[in-house]
Amino acid sequence: MQIEDLRKIGEVLIKGLSEGLNSPERKTAIGIGAAGDKTFPIDRKAEEIIIAGLEALDEPLTIISEEAGVLHLKGGGRRVLIDPIDGSKNAVSGIPFYSASLAVADGDTLADVNLSYVLNLVSGDEFWAEKDRGSFLNGNRIHSQEDEEFFMIAFEAQVPARDLPEILPLLSGGKKARCFGSTALDLSYLASGSISVFICPSPSRSFDYAGGWLLVREAGGVMTAADGREIGNILLGLERSVSLLASGNAGLHQKALALLRKKKDVV
Repeated sequence: MQIEDLRKIGEVLIKGLSEGLNSPERKTAIGIGAAGDKTFPIDRKAEEIIIAGLEALDEPLTIISEEAGVLHLKGGGRRVLIDPIDGSKNAVSGIPFYSASLAVADGDTLADVNLSYVLNLVSGDEFWAEKDRGSFLNGNRIHSQEDEEFFMIAFEAQVPARDLPEILPLLSGGKKARCFGSTALDLSYLASGSISVFICPSPSRSFDYAGGWLLVREAGGVMTAADGREIGNILLGLERSVSLLASGNAGLHQKALALLRKKKDVV
């Protein structure tokens, strides 16, 4: 499997999702996905398109997807983590910021991810990364932020009443703070230098961040758990596994960790 294979799937995905985005039915859940979240029509359709594209490659693959769960193609093989619509709530609410994320791994852990693809389903921007070959936006090499200024801090608050007090010291240290609602795109734009730091204090699932993890690392950034623990040994699966802290460089990361520890010290 090559990046061009994933880009072809992305091309079909953009065309296939162009219909029905404004229909009243888009806001009605049609079930519960394998990961436990509500499934909306756009989630189901996006997943069907992606899986059909992977099946057409005629390779032994093990798919780990938010909606369908674990699927083995031709007996199973390389792992492909899929978040068909990352930012579903944005999509069904009419907020134009959501994406599709795919990550390919040769083993069972996050460190085994060697190919990733994140598609902005509104703008059509394509982010991809190949292990030891760099990160790209629409074919152009990208790099994460090089200085140590907290220009833009992005965050995800799954449970605001719990999460926001935990990360407030970090958010207060930035010139701007934003909650965009699509972890894969947050990490992609961090890889491109548009975001300084991204924080998600609640445990996330590997298909939420696997594609972004490789993009960040290949662009020169750093990504750990929110307390600084390494996450390369995290097992790829459907379970919520780890909190996230990603930064444009090591200096930014250490400054972010120091601010987060202020909260812990006060408590």
